[in-house]
Amino acid sequence: MNGSNTRGVLFVHSSPRALCPHLEWAASDALGSPLQLHWTPQAASPGMFRAEVAWMGPAGTGARIASALRGWEHLRFEVTEEPSIACDGGRWSHTPSLGLFHAQTDSAGNVVIPEERVRAALLEETNPERVKEILALALGTAWDEELEPFRYAGDDVPVRWLHRVG
Repeated sequence: MNGSNTRGVLFVHSSPRALCPHLEWAASDALGSPLQLHWTPQAASPGMFRAEVAWMGPAGTGARIASALRGWEHLRFEVTEEPSIACDGGRWSHTPSLGLFHAQTDSAGNVVIPEERVRAALLEETNPERVKEILALALGTAWDEELEPFRYAGDDVPVRWLHRVG
């Protein structure tokens, strides 16, 4: 890493109760500091639980958290990382049916599609509907659509900040 620090948020949108402590351990390991999440029932999916926590750490921490959590069955989560001096921001979204999606983000949190990907879609595809599909994939539209009900179900949940030391 380049030594620049950043911050972000881990949103666990839905998790089975039995998985919750395992997620805390995995996220703690990725953050390099102990973590205890405040779990609340997920209104959008009865029997599931949700939690969120803001974090601070070196650039690349968001990717470490997402990598630590990916692959757990029945888990929906998002990790955001704000841009830092030498690194782009990022967003990682995961659903059981779609798997893991990653995109670069700008300072406002908008997904940024690299120029080469846009050019390829415009130059290689003649069907406008196919261009729309390619750009929707690049934007993570399917992940947003699947996660949207779970995002709103957590509006009353407080966010706590975690600081990585060392």
